[in-house]
Amino acid sequence: MTDTREPTAQGVAHAARKVAEILPATPLLPLEIDGRTIWCKAESLQPVGAFKIRGAWHRLTALTPEERARGVVGVSSGNHAQGVAWAARRLGIAAAIVMPTDAPAVKLANTRALGAEVVLYDRPGGEDRDAVAQRLCAERGATLVHAYADPWIIEGQGSAGLEIAAQMEERAGGGPDLVVAPCGGGGLAAGLALACPEARIVPVEPEGWDDVTRSLALGRIERVAADAPPTACDALQTPATRPVNFRVLQARCPFGLVVTPAQVRAAQRLAFSALRLVVEPGGAAALAAVLAGKVELGARTAVVLSGGNTDADAFAQVIAGSD
Repeated sequence: MTDTREPTAQGVAHAARKVAEILPATPLLPLEIDGRTIWCKAESLQPVGAFKIRGAWHRLTALTPEERARGVVGVSSGNHAQGVAWAARRLGIAAAIVMPTDAPAVKLANTRALGAEVVLYDRPGGEDRDAVAQRLCAERGATLVHAYADPWIIEGQGSAGLEIAAQMEERAGGGPDLVVAPCGGGGLAAGLALACPEARIVPVEPEGWDDVTRSLALGRIERVAADAPPTACDALQTPATRPVNFRVLQARCPFGLVVTPAQVRAAQRLAFSALRLVVEPGGAAALAAVLAGKVELGARTAVVLSGGNTDADAFAQVIAGSD
């Protein structure tokens, strides 16, 4: 695990400059909720359909020539996979991604289409995905590009926070005082905390996968229960946050929130009807918490819509539903 340095605000600024050289800022869209305006950061419109492209680009461009020649290994249910594959293809780096057999078909197909090697593991069977990745790294001399427990990844994800701050300064009269974001391992939330030091950062997790929420409440890293229920929020299915993330989260996040499957579906439907956006379940978790009234809105609230990679049939069923 890459835990040899701490992520910093300066590192976030460096990552933001690198990201801005290759990608336009994603839209920040106003949305009225109970008579108040919130600002939705549409990371679902990134080239790979998720914010993960930010951290992947920052990490891979920081590799030495020798490291690039040996390739990289990632672990992901699909969004980080596509971010790493996209960056690796652009930089001419071989990439292998360890992905679960039950990952959404669209994420598996898109990762392969970007030129990455996909190495499948059995998530329902209890295989240790990190062990699979470490074995590949040892065999190939490759660099592990972890989905969240990596200071470069955290800094790269934080570039979204600097974009939010600049966009809200221009359009909302000041930077955000509250940022609500989906949370898996905590890479995005930690990056946002470094990018927006004046704002409260509230991570949101799906029901049964609330390890960060419990960790913040107890002051120590907690793992997801062994019998955690299935969730449509595949992007947020991480077993536990890591120290490099938790040090930032514990200092800056007052609490975490948990949303139900029905609340997530309601958020997906609202994003589609009001913003004309396709948002995957995990990407809608933060909006779900706001819609359910789980957090008191600030004067300038930003909500991250972190991804839009969902199978068409599954999304159609959500949109057609009424719960």
